[in-house]
Amino acid sequence: MEKTIKVNKPQYFLLDLIIYISIMFLIRETSIPNTHYLVTGFLYSGTTLLVASLQMKRRGITWKSIGLQKPKNLLKTLLKSGIVLICIFSTLIAYNLILDAFSIPEDGTSKENTAIHSAVKDVNYLNFMVVLFFVWVQSALEELLERAFLITWLEGLMANIRFRTAIAIVIQACIWGFRHSYDFSERSITVALIGIIMGIAYVKFGRNLWPVIIAHCVMNTISMF
Repeated sequence: MEKTIKVNKPQYFLLDLIIYISIMFLIRETSIPNTHYLVTGFLYSGTTLLVASLQMKRRGITWKSIGLQKPKNLLKTLLKSGIVLICIFSTLIAYNLILDAFSIPEDGTSKENTAIHSAVKDVNYLNFMVVLFFVWVQSALEELLERAFLITWLEGLMANIRFRTAIAIVIQACIWGFRHSYDFSERSITVALIGIIMGIAYVKFGRNLWPVIIAHCVMNTISMF
């Protein structure tokens, strides 16, 4: 089932995307001395969420209309999340097998993963749960911004293109992958592949964000161990 919001002119979406992506990368480069990675992460997510919300209000689009809606059936939502996770892990396994034949440079552990692992290493369970909670919130915000907002706005920009949804899914995944490493590496490709799966799931599951939010939270929780 595909639901595409067809409002406003394509040039309006282009202007919004230029502003949004510019601020996205500008804030991403912001570094606050002597602060935890999560503080910088929430500065990034909070700023881009504010920009996206203002743009949505100006275009007459709500978060509910693009996916932030109450799940109709919790069990089915969890099942869909499980399907997303299976697809992600299967894809990553296949990708790693391909790497045996084709060498792609790896940039090592990302800054954010290093920060998360250092935050949970040698700490008590209370601190771990606090960090885990903020990781979940950050995961949810990424799905709001990367999947719902970017895909919807890219579709709006390409309103007259036949395969706009498929193209939007690929573009948002590439942006997400590049934003995690700023180069063409194993990590950027891996994140982009996950972004494509998440994007497809978001669209195919009726543009309800909860299956991909839950899958994203589970995936990040696993990565912390």
